[in-house]
Amino acid sequence: MIQDSRLVIDVNSGATIWYKKKLSGNLLIEFNRKVVMADGANDRLSDFNFFWMATDPRDEDLFTRDGTFAQYDSLSLYYVGIGGNYNSTTRFRKYMGNGERFLLREKNDEQHLLQPNRSYFIKIIVCNGTTKVFVDGEEYFSYVDPSPITEGYFGFRTVKSRQEIEDIRIYQLNP
Repeated sequence: MIQDSRLVIDVNSGATIWYKKKLSGNLLIEFNRKVVMADGANDRLSDFNFFWMATDPRDEDLFTRDGTFAQYDSLSLYYVGIGGNYNSTTRFRKYMGNGERFLLREKNDEQHLLQPNRSYFIKIIVCNGTTKVFVDGEEYFSYVDPSPITEGYFGFRTVKSRQEIEDIRIYQLNP
């Protein structure tokens, strides 16, 4: 739901909020996001996740999943999960579209896990086969993909959590 110009995700199970315009080429995606911890029924410090360049090799309509995480295994996409597994892992993966998920990088120290009620500025850059993810100006992940995914959809993902997202911007880059 939209509340005070923010996208609010407040769910008791898994959910992905998709930007339903297919993106392609070199991109910059930016947004501010925080996990809200107060007295809400779904307040849980975990699963600050996002997908980009997502497609379903078997079906043009990838928006048919019910939010169960395993249903995304058949997609082709890039994925970052900050504070996954009850805020114990921060991972960057590539999903191959055939059930294979490759762990590209991982940062599980306290500095790279979530803090409650903190707004994070996220920047994703996709440029000529390289994808980078920055959190508050720090490069968390960078990957030069020998077989880059060059088009697809962007989505915010979480599981049993309350999160707020604002200032979402997507730019086409022409380097």
